[in-house]
Amino acid sequence: MKHQYFLSSFSIFFLFLHCTNTFAQSPAAAPTQAPAVVASPPAATPTQAAAPHGITNVTKILEKAGHFTIFIRLLRSTQEENHLFSALNDSSSGLTIFAPTDSAFSELKSGTLNTLSDGDKSELVKFHVVPTFLSTSQFQTVSNPLGTWAGTGNRLPLNVTSYPNSVNITTGLTNTSLSGAVYTDNQLAIYKIEKVLLPKDIFAPNAPAPAPVAPAPEKPAKAVPSVTVESPAASVDISSARIFTRNLVVGSVGLLVSAMFSL
Repeated sequence: MKHQYFLSSFSIFFLFLHCTNTFAQSPAAAPTQAPAVVASPPAATPTQAAAPHGITNVTKILEKAGHFTIFIRLLRSTQEENHLFSALNDSSSGLTIFAPTDSAFSELKSGTLNTLSDGDKSELVKFHVVPTFLSTSQFQTVSNPLGTWAGTGNRLPLNVTSYPNSVNITTGLTNTSLSGAVYTDNQLAIYKIEKVLLPKDIFAPNAPAPAPVAPAPEKPAKAVPSVTVESPAASVDISSARIFTRNLVVGSVGLLVSAMFSL
């Protein structure tokens, strides 16, 4: 009995030592961590929030659509590609581009583009860009003539006429219609046209100055019949003669009367 009690006491003592050693070796509980704070991004500046749909690249849109090789080449050679890029990301009014196809350029007289100066090429490209976004429905209410990047005036007219199923464009030298939309959103509209829009400022010679008007030949003067006019001197001589004659008669009568009374 004592032996069993001894074994039980020894077992309890051994179990106590084991538990004490285990608690001593276990790591201390980690301190409670504060909840992580996620920093919110800085508020967007007006420049960052300007273009909600991202950067628009006109030449890439035209390349993807196809058949605009010559127009793309003009955009790049005149640096108007960069101008479009800046305008689309800095302006809130948007842009409308009338993009001539390669077949439209093929209708021009051979070598036409090669005869243009760099300034004329730039003006030609600008004449196809309207500095505001125009949807197809807005062509019904737009005011003519349209202003373009090339400017306005009698030498740069661009007029549009909207019909139920088409939109006609005239420049005084070109008459064409929109043949489809290449790309459109709320900021940029690109429409395909089958003729190059030719501005008068480049392709119509200035009207020559009017020739000076020749003076009208003088009409010959009508012959005036000669009129004999007595000179004042002649009139004085005649009057004097009459006075002298009258005095002579009066004198003679006086002498005659005197002679009669003397008899």
